Amino acid sequence: MPMKFTRRVALALCGAAMTMSVAAPMMAQDAYPSKPITLVVSYAAGGGTDAIARVFAARLEKALGGRVIVENRPGAAANLGTEVAAAADPDGYTLLIGNQGPMVVNPHIFKLKADPGTDLDPIAMIADASLVVVVGPSLKVNTLGELVEAAKSGELVYGSAGNASASHLGALLLGQTAGIKVRHVPYKGAGPAVNDLVGGHIDFMVTTIPSAIGLIESGTLKALAVTGDKRFASLPDVPTAIEAGVPGYTASAWYGLVGPKGMPADVKSKLEAATTETLSDADVLDKLKNDGAVPSSMGPQAFADFMAKERARWGDVVKAADIKVE
Repeated sequence: MPMKFTRRVALALCGAAMTMSVAAPMMAQDAYPSKPITLVVSYAAGGGTDAIARVFAARLEKALGGRVIVENRPGAAANLGTEVAAAADPDGYTLLIGNQGPMVVNPHIFKLKADPGTDLDPIAMIADASLVVVVGPSLKVNTLGELVEAAKSGELVYGSAGNASASHLGALLLGQTAGIKVRHVPYKGAGPAVNDLVGGHIDFMVTTIPSAIGLIESGTLKALAVTGDKRFASLPDVPTAIEAGVPGYTASAWYGLVGPKGMPADVKSKLEAATTETLSDADVLDKLKNDGAVPSSMGPQAFADFMAKERARWGDVVKAADIKVE
């Protein structure tokens, strides 16, 4: 009896172990995410990238069934966030909101520790957003044309969210298109730059709409033009830059989801599907619209191809502008 009982128990235990060993990979696969996901933002809180990231993360949690924590890692002209994401384990638990500055412009300006083109995996593009040209209380101009004339008669200083950020590139293109020379002061995010604009330490900005709209609506900042090809619904009285007298000038900021190179295919697929679900949510669409953004439908390959073209295009712009890192 003892031998029979022992043999029966041993067989049962072996069978259970085999069942567990077969089921374990399936359970591990189905468990993602089994812990909080960190969504890195390369800029300080309060800017356009941060605003888009928080809208996206809040709904992504529901689509994934797990917590998503936004972590601001500003610094090194937004290269720090890229480095943090590229150095993370490629398990899908550290992701990055990428935009054109660190993703496609910085490689032409900096000697990078992590190259976005080779060290990160594109997952999906999230949105594309217009910018707005704003002036602070100290600069007495009322139109974009008056701003251009003021720049021609004396040096104006503009702030940005950092070297090669959307706000830097938007102002750079404005200068090239309008034929004016203006001095650039980079900050660690749009929030600190906007604060200095309000304080009169800089003259104007071409910034993301979320970073400035509250101050525009309160009358603290004056909006001279939006940079898209259409007026912004929440600022209906603000003309486009083309309407305001600068033909051919348009600029925008785009945002996408990327992760460390080498993430498992099933994790990337789940993140892509969750992004698609998130961007179909009516509340998310309304919030993006309020931020001047239009949702995107680019998957991994389309987003990768888009970034490659953007990298080549901005390389030409950087070369023509002779941008130097001081």
